[in-house]
Amino acid sequence: MDFRSDNVAGAAPEVFAALQAANTGSVASYGADAISTSLDAKFSAIFETECRVFPVATGTAANALALAAICPSHGAMYCHEESHIQVDECNAPEAFTGGAKMLGLVGENGKIGLETLERALGMGWRGSQHNPQPSALSLTQATEAGTVYTPAEIAALSDCAHGHGLHVHMDGARFANAIVSLNASAADLTWRAGVDVLSFGATKNGALAAEAVVFFKPALAESFLFRRKRAGHLFSKMRFLSAQLAAMLENDLWLRLARNANARAQQLADGLMKIPGVSIAYPVQANEVFIVLPEKLRLAFTAAGILFHPWSEDGSLCRFVCAFDKTEADVAQLLKLAASLR
Repeated sequence: MDFRSDNVAGAAPEVFAALQAANTGSVASYGADAISTSLDAKFSAIFETECRVFPVATGTAANALALAAICPSHGAMYCHEESHIQVDECNAPEAFTGGAKMLGLVGENGKIGLETLERALGMGWRGSQHNPQPSALSLTQATEAGTVYTPAEIAALSDCAHGHGLHVHMDGARFANAIVSLNASAADLTWRAGVDVLSFGATKNGALAAEAVVFFKPALAESFLFRRKRAGHLFSKMRFLSAQLAAMLENDLWLRLARNANARAQQLADGLMKIPGVSIAYPVQANEVFIVLPEKLRLAFTAAGILFHPWSEDGSLCRFVCAFDKTEADVAQLLKLAASLR
């Protein structure tokens, strides 16, 4: 059983069906096909506002290109110190912005606190030729700790950022998991709370390889066609990326898949917490479980072929991720093994 990441899962059957349906006839290329040109309207309906939508193939491309659209080369991008753009994207945001500086901020449970952001933006850098100019705030939803920002928290951080002249980006690699966790609307977690541009994640949630950059202020998207082309993410057969995104939105598939993943994570956390010596490191609010396991249990899991991600140097803190296709039986099997070792 593989709980290392939601990236290890395959694609949802509905996504493959949509790809098969798109694989007929000859259509216009480079995003001029009917599926691709329908995405603005489909996303606008989901988000209840006018959107400009640009498919890309990876989350790193979505994040780096979105940030490049809102941050100049002499700018500063603020994010959590453990965020994916800071730790796991090989300086892609700095590269695609042409050299903007990434500034990681501390924060409990993977979230940036308002006071921390206010302190960082109150350092007097604005207008100083000696400092990078504060330009963008990036929030991760759900966070790298598996927690979620509430609409009120996003609104407070966005208000602070906008007050200092910054645009707000959201890394939504697990955006669907946050939506179902909070039982909130897509609009309430984004533009209504002040988010300007979203990296809409689909791959972790059951797509084959598809993400979308969603602009809630169309004027910010003026350069994006060229940025995407220069970055090598303007696919000639764009219909196959677009078909995946359209399938995810159809009949709320993206939310149903995320709801199952979240439920399995909660099932896993509840079961493991009944075992002496086990403790939860962060609140379980999406589809990730960060848990401290006794060595005996870790070794038994490994011996049984259960895969997970060690998250600390000593290996005691472990990350388990429940993908969209995890079943109650999968989790029950793991918990049965754990219970037998008590």
